[in-house]
Amino acid sequence: MSTEPEPTTRKMKLIFLYGPAACGKLTVARELAARTGWKLFHNHLTIDLLTSVFEFGHPGFVRLRETIWLGMFEEAARAGVSHLIFTYAPERTVTEAFLPAVERVMAEAGGEVVYIHLDCPRETVEARITDPSRRAFGKIADLNLYRSLKASGALDGPTPSSPALTIDTAASSPAQSAETILRALGWSEDRKGA
Repeated sequence: MSTEPEPTTRKMKLIFLYGPAACGKLTVARELAARTGWKLFHNHLTIDLLTSVFEFGHPGFVRLRETIWLGMFEEAARAGVSHLIFTYAPERTVTEAFLPAVERVMAEAGGEVVYIHLDCPRETVEARITDPSRRAFGKIADLNLYRSLKASGALDGPTPSSPALTIDTAASSPAQSAETILRALGWSEDRKGA
């Protein structure tokens, strides 16, 4: 007898939050998770795991990072997770094949991707980049390093061409941003955890 869970007929939504460093992806993601009970799979969980063995950008790191991301999306959809929040920062070690693979995996698993673009002006990013909370996840927290990486193109990477929503997080608090996303998804408080 197989111990594999039966595939579900529920259609999972992958809430794919993306944007530049320090635009508030994890903060907004946590706000969404707190309001809804949705699962949160932020990108630094995988990065922290892999940098325990590989240097950031090593071919093994790149290959395994995308394998883990895609595997998590597929298994969560198959397991009946209704909503999965994911945070993604475009940068040049992400392969061009990643986003098409996300859409393929979700379609094959009976799910759907909802791209939400979080953005803010360069001045806001630079003001936030040194916030001590960023160090807790090994994020870029040095302004000179950030500027150097930005100038070199290291922070450029694949991005979705058609987000469902774009939010300026300099003009919207994390709570307001989460509320905007939930309204766009047609979600209400009485559906918490659904």
